[in-house]
Amino acid sequence: MTTAKDLLIIAIDMDPSRPVGQGDLSLALAGAEVIDLLRARALELDGDRIVPAQQPTTEDHLDDRLLAEAASALAPQVPYESVADWLWRRGSGLSSAYRVALERSGELTRQRHRRMPFGATRVVVVDSPARRRARNRWAADEPILAVLAAAVGIQGDQTADVAGVTDDEVTTVLAAVHDAVMELEAERQRRSIENAAFANLWRGA
Repeated sequence: MTTAKDLLIIAIDMDPSRPVGQGDLSLALAGAEVIDLLRARALELDGDRIVPAQQPTTEDHLDDRLLAEAASALAPQVPYESVADWLWRRGSGLSSAYRVALERSGELTRQRHRRMPFGATRVVVVDSPARRRARNRWAADEPILAVLAAAVGIQGDQTADVAGVTDDEVTTVLAAVHDAVMELEAERQRRSIENAAFANLWRGA
């Protein structure tokens, strides 16, 4: 399992009644991929630029299809992509891709919800080694997972910050995730204000 998959499991498992925003989660998942690729030596950072490893990274090496896909998607030439640009590009629809992958592997399932109309279902986490691993990391307040979770508003230690992270490259990624989520929220608020103003105009307010 990867940090991204652990994060998705925690996001779904902690409070199903308050789902995390998919845009926020997608940005955090893209950041988690960078961190796991750093650990796998599939890339390094030059300032905030993502520099791929000289040797191609395979799925066998990474033992995860989505992480191998992320490695193959890295910009291969100078000027390399910034972490921020990667988050927005790779993050597009990424939470859905991870949900599909975990459903296919049997780690997520759909459950009919009696309180939801028309036989609607919701995604739930299957009791599995993957779930236990993710929850163990969460219970241990593992700093990287805690900071990523706090960035997207997952219930838990909302005071989590990068103080517990000692790797400068990882800190750079976590800071970029935080900034991207804040930028997305600012864009949501701007659109909300514009929509409200447009509605008031039509009502003659």
